[in-house]
Amino acid sequence: MFKFIKTNKIIKILILSDVALIGGLGFVVPIFAIFLTNNIQGGNIQVAGFAASIYWIVNSLVLIPFGKYLDKNHGEEDDLYFIIIGNILAALAVFGYIFSYLPWHIYCLQAVYALGMGMNIPGYTAIFTRHIDKGKEAFDWSVRGALIGIGTGISGALGGMIAHNFGFETLFIGVTIFILISALLPLLILKNLKSKIII
Repeated sequence: MFKFIKTNKIIKILILSDVALIGGLGFVVPIFAIFLTNNIQGGNIQVAGFAASIYWIVNSLVLIPFGKYLDKNHGEEDDLYFIIIGNILAALAVFGYIFSYLPWHIYCLQAVYALGMGMNIPGYTAIFTRHIDKGKEAFDWSVRGALIGIGTGISGALGGMIAHNFGFETLFIGVTIFILISALLPLLILKNLKSKIII
């Protein structure tokens, strides 16, 4: 699977997980404001702005505490579980959009989404940092960035087509599946991680 990615197994799985996560979200992000204005009662540009604001504020508030917590617990399994649980929360948030019809529904789901990504980021970067290929740090990060960029670019175009032709409900179900795949992929490296890290 993706043999052209010349990195170690842990980095490869982490990259694929992130491609599934960010690529999946890429189906929604470019057209999210259109969903809000067309499908949410009272939805408008202002609601879209508040939704984005809630995400970024909640995400920023939880990142540092989560990071400090993971640093105090010197093992990698908790880092991995933070990735998995965080991605599942993001998937639940996207799935919840299907049943939303008022702005406060979206605001609550944005907070859940932010919490999930706030768990993913410190866990992901901790494992990626420890297992990055020595002497190939720039290459490993570049491969991640390139594949995420390609995946997000493709999903952005497809997301608009799917929403236009099949509706937002179908789109959100598909995105939820993508994100759940991103949550399951890290389990493939569980046995490769350290239960305790000597510092």
